[in-house]
Amino acid sequence: MTKPFSLQPLVNLAQQRNEAATKRLGQLNQQKQTAQGKLDVLVQYRKDYQDKFQEAVKSGMEPAELRNFQEFIYRLDEAITQQRQVAINAEHAVTHGREELKAAQIKMKSFDALAQRHVEVGKRFEAKMEQKAQDEHAGRQATYQKPHPEGELP
Repeated sequence: MTKPFSLQPLVNLAQQRNEAATKRLGQLNQQKQTAQGKLDVLVQYRKDYQDKFQEAVKSGMEPAELRNFQEFIYRLDEAITQQRQVAINAEHAVTHGREELKAAQIKMKSFDALAQRHVEVGKRFEAKMEQKAQDEHAGRQATYQKPHPEGELP
């Protein structure tokens, strides 16, 4: 029987970290998509509002109404700028998450390779021991099965 792999706790830890990094990357991707979706909505809303503004200008508007439109568009532009930054930050977080996952996968594969090597060494050792036992058994069998001269007991 092979002895237990002494680094098994590290193998388990590497697997846990890999799973956590995978889960985290999924969350970061979701956050990125949400941020991009909000940005897209804001950009579309600004475009629609700008179109309404153009129509209102063509049909004539009061100075106060003009200022209200301009002020609202300005606030939309600020919101778009802020949301763009959120989307950029989310993209950076996803990139960082991918790097963390890649590092976790490399470490996990390294420990898995060590564990596999340990198993293979153990199997080779067990095979040698089994072969040795079979050889000894065959040797004993051969000793008992030697023809003896007549009348002699083994």
